[in-house]
Amino acid sequence: MENIKLIVQIIIALGIFNVWIVNYGKKSKYRGGNATNMSEEFETYGFQSWFMKFIGFSKLTLAVALIAGIWYNDLVDVAAFLIGTLMVGAIFAHAKINDPFIKSIPALIMLILCSVLIIL
Repeated sequence: MENIKLIVQIIIALGIFNVWIVNYGKKSKYRGGNATNMSEEFETYGFQSWFMKFIGFSKLTLAVALIAGIWYNDLVDVAAFLIGTLMVGAIFAHAKINDPFIKSIPALIMLILCSVLIIL
């Protein structure tokens, strides 16, 4: 069971690093509206740039906490809960602009993985 928890922690953290570092400025079929990068996506949702920076900083910090949770287990549940909460916000942001459901799938998968992590 501990191995599964470890794998889920790493998947969540790598997923966040992928979106917020590797693919930050790239187009994705999952971006909100017709956005071609992260800045445009947050504009599409009606959010200001400071909010995008806050969310990005929060998600990356929590992803690091999940990695640190490999050695400091007390960090895992809090980080997973907060990431899950941010994913609920992402799902609502997609719904706010009437995106097709497929665009919410990555956030939904991350929410499910965070829930699994807390349950384990």
